Amino acid sequence: MEKHIITKDQLDANNNYIGSVNLENFNGHLEAEENLGYVKFKCLNIQGGIYFKAGSGIKTSKEIKAAWGIEAGSGIEAGDGIKAGSGIEAGDGIEAGNGIEAGWEIKAGNGIEAGDGIKAGLGIEAGDGIKAGWGIKAGWGI
Repeated sequence: MEKHIITKDQLDANNNYIGSVNLENFNGHLEAEENLGYVKFKCLNIQGGIYFKAGSGIKTSKEIKAAWGIEAGSGIEAGDGIKAGSGIEAGDGIEAGNGIEAGWEIKAGNGIEAGDGIKAGLGIEAGDGIKAGWGIKAGWGI
């Protein structure tokens, strides 16, 4: 599986991703260098995992999907939903306009907030609060 690494030269002045690789349907893993701030996308649909290093976060106007896990040194924000085959982890907060779903656990340094439900196969953990428009469900603990 191929891997694409986002670097500062692939971002415009407003931190929008302008790289040549189509990340709306990418068959590989996605990484980002450290200290890029929130990198903005229309949407992300990644067939592997997403890993953003310390000081880098993810912001989309639509959804974020990863067949494997999603991890960001900063926060994760999606206008729509966030879905990962394994875990979702952020050094800061996790926020979605719709639902948040992970096959394993959801973990945030600050709060977790979703317009709809929050669902994890294992646990849900937040340094601050957990808020959902509908239900919160975890296979183990919250």
